[in-house]
Amino acid sequence: MGFRHNNILFNNHFHKDWQRRVRVWFDQPGAKKSRRNARSAKAAALGMRPLQSMRPAVRGQTLKYNTKLREGRGFTIGELKAAGVPKKYARSVGIPVDHRRKNRSEEGMKLNVDRLKAYQERLIVLPRRSKKNKNQKPDLSSVQTTRDVATAFPIPAGTVSEAPRAITAEEKEFQAYRTLRIARATQRHEGARIARQAKREEEAANAKK
Repeated sequence: MGFRHNNILFNNHFHKDWQRRVRVWFDQPGAKKSRRNARSAKAAALGMRPLQSMRPAVRGQTLKYNTKLREGRGFTIGELKAAGVPKKYARSVGIPVDHRRKNRSEEGMKLNVDRLKAYQERLIVLPRRSKKNKNQKPDLSSVQTTRDVATAFPIPAGTVSEAPRAITAEEKEFQAYRTLRIARATQRHEGARIARQAKREEEAANAKK
């Protein structure tokens, strides 16, 4: 900002009572302990319910991350239908639903359907409290339950890289660039080649007449 004419110079009072306007984080250790206690209390209140929701395995975006798998927002309608899980029922047992995501490959859909089926096999749904089963407690001593969904159903690794190996003589002789150029030229001139062949056949048929 420049100065014009014979006006008074700026004299902003920025040094007044700065101590009250400084943000400090002296409560960080206490806040950390409070969050940990809150998580423990929530886990105890949930009983046998999983601490996290079941998440699908999805591909990362862009060319840099599309070889890696990560947790997605929710399962698609097609995945739920293939696994035999109704949409409303899924939300009530810790399976989120994402109606916007679409399945682009059979492999990705099969992976998530298998995860849903494995989750259903270990899922235990207790009946609602009513007058009939008010005092009945189910026996869960011999049942395999899980609290940590991420540990019980981990996201598999994406593309597994190959181990280093020696280049074979056949691979050394192979000309990748030339092969690609020939294939590209063949595909580009395919229409003209078919037209020339049809013209030759037509001329040969006319000559016979």
